[in-house]
Amino acid sequence: MQVQGKYDAKVFLMEQMTRAQGLRLKRLSEEAYQPTQYDRGLSFAEAARRIQVLEAEIELANSF
Repeated sequence: MQVQGKYDAKVFLMEQMTRAQGLRLKRLSEEAYQPTQYDRGLSFAEAARRIQVLEAEIELANSF
């Protein structure tokens, strides 16, 4: 992931999501009644984006 002391953004975006991300995304997608948001083949960056969106949606729903 590092090239001469610098992060290669292209490689970072293509890395597979971590196990922790997968577990969190699965739980959040079920909690938000959006099971299609979970996919085993997501990249690290896409999983992070989906987690952030689902957390915001759940927070908004809980504010009512």
